[in-house]
Amino acid sequence: MLLQNRAVFALGLRAFSTNVTKGPLMDPRLKSDMSEFRKLFSKAKHIAIITGAGVSAESGVPTFRAENEKWRKWQSQDLATPEAFSRTPSRVWEFYHYRRELALRARPNAAHLAIAECEARLRKQGRSVVVITQCIDDLHQQAGSKHVLRVHGSLMETRCVSCGEVTVNKRSPICAALKDKGAPGPDVADAPIPVDKLPRCDERDCHGLLRPNVVFFGETLDSHILTKVEKEMEICDLCLVVGTSSIVYPAAMFGPQIASRGVPVAEFNMSVTPKTEYFTHHFQGQCGTTLPPALEWHES
Repeated sequence: MLLQNRAVFALGLRAFSTNVTKGPLMDPRLKSDMSEFRKLFSKAKHIAIITGAGVSAESGVPTFRAENEKWRKWQSQDLATPEAFSRTPSRVWEFYHYRRELALRARPNAAHLAIAECEARLRKQGRSVVVITQCIDDLHQQAGSKHVLRVHGSLMETRCVSCGEVTVNKRSPICAALKDKGAPGPDVADAPIPVDKLPRCDERDCHGLLRPNVVFFGETLDSHILTKVEKEMEICDLCLVVGTSSIVYPAAMFGPQIASRGVPVAEFNMSVTPKTEYFTHHFQGQCGTTLPPALEWHES
C-alpha cells in the first residue's frame, strides 16, 4: 500500500516528511520544459492534482505563514488546535470567523478555473481528474470541480461537539455575536463572547457548541478520505503538485510517493520546495499564471 506510513502522518497536520523513498531524478533541463509536460498530459488517463494554500492565496485567502503567521498577537497555528478551542472557544471562533468571511467573499482564480475546466473536458474523453486539496475554502467546488477530496475539511461546514452532526453552513455572520468580530490587528482585543452565544447546534434537543469542521493541528485525519486518496494515488498516471510547500503531512507524502513508482509529477509553486528534486517537472511562478497553459486543450 502506498500509504503504509498513514499512522505517522494521520496524527495531524504538523508531521514533517523526513524519510521518503526517492524517485527517479530527471535531467534538470526538463524540469521547466512545458512542451515535454504537455506530451505527458496529452497521454495521461488518470490525473491527480494535489493543491495547497498557495492556490487560495491568489484569491485573497491567507495562509498560516509569512505575514499571516500571526492573528492579533497569537500564532495562527496555535489557535487551530483542539486545546485552544477547549480553552478559549470565543477566541478561536473569532479567528475562524475572520477566515470564513474572507473565504465567503473570495472568488476562484485562474488556477481553480483551469482545473475545473480540465476536469470537465477530460471527462468527455473518458479520462479523469481528481483534486486532492488541503484548502478548506471550497473554492475548487465554486469553480466547478466535481471530484474533490478535502483532506483538511471545510470552513463552510460545522460539527457539533456534542452530537457530532456535520452541517453545511454559509451564514454570514455565522451567529449574531460574531457579527463584525475577528479583526486581525495586533492591537485588537478579544471579544469575550459567552459560550452560549457562540454558534450552536440546530438538532432537536441538542443545542451543543459548534466548531468549524476542519482538521485542527494535532487531530487525526479522516480515514475514509485517506482511503480514497490512497486509491487515487495508486491509479494516477500523472500528478500535479500545485501551490503547496510539500513539507507538512499529508501533502508532503503524496507527491514523492507517487513519483517513487515512476509516475511523472509536476510541481507548480512560487519557489522550489524540499521535494522539488523528487519531481520530473517544476514550474515557478503564480499558479494562476503557470497552470492554465499547462492544462489547456491539447490538439491531440
